[in-house]
Amino acid sequence: MAKLTGFWAGLALAATLAAPALAEGENAATVVATVNGTEITLGQMIALRENLPPQYLSLPDDVLFNGILEQLVQQEVLSQSHAALSVRDEANVTNDRRSYLSGVVIQQVVSAAVTDEALQKAYDERFKDAAPQKEYNAAHILVDSEEKAKDLKKQLDEGADFAELAKANSTDTGSGAQGGDLGWFGLGMMVKPFEDAVVAAEPGKATGPVKSDFGWHLVLVKESRIAAQPTLDDMREELAAEIENKAVEAKIAELTGTAKVEKPGAAVDPALVKKTELID
Repeated sequence: MAKLTGFWAGLALAATLAAPALAEGENAATVVATVNGTEITLGQMIALRENLPPQYLSLPDDVLFNGILEQLVQQEVLSQSHAALSVRDEANVTNDRRSYLSGVVIQQVVSAAVTDEALQKAYDERFKDAAPQKEYNAAHILVDSEEKAKDLKKQLDEGADFAELAKANSTDTGSGAQGGDLGWFGLGMMVKPFEDAVVAAEPGKATGPVKSDFGWHLVLVKESRIAAQPTLDDMREELAAEIENKAVEAKIAELTGTAKVEKPGAAVDPALVKKTELID
């Protein structure tokens, strides 16, 4: 991301200037300015524009052009005033270059890997052998003692209303305000003791007490159903992330496998990485 120091000043100046009329046939190497003989090119301007925040991109072309040009001139003047690179400077420049170029390669790998065909294949593989999954519509009353839970269960057995007892007694105030209602959920979404009780429960009949890390539950399963299988669009982001990760890991393994990698630093004291004075 290009730094925006002085960018607004550049735009203010640009408002009083007209964009230069360049000759036909400009390309990335077209020189738009020089600073003490160092060239600033149209390609560098285009690259900076690509990394600007969105709010700048709606500016008129002439204002944006001159603002970017002024920004690059200011940066070049400042950079030339830095007489010599320190050890820290050299390290950061090298790290920035390494990071940028590795990012370019990763983007190329990802773009090639995440295709409609790859997404469809990943989706088919995910669900081809998937068994139908149940989901449950349930409610609960959560209290802090088994004695309290048993007392409430006795009241339920005698005909008390589950929702009213939940509103008056549940320490899970979020669901309690809704009569204990937890809505629909699938397996793996609740803590195991509670989930086991839900699976074993007879719909319409309160069961419990069941102990979990949260306390003591009374459970009421209202109904169950076979969960609808998610569509490819539902899974697109998750599958794309998996494909990306696999493709990048494979590329790194391929390149690392053919590279000559030596690590003499393995013998260095790990604590040295905190000694910032070494690059002062």
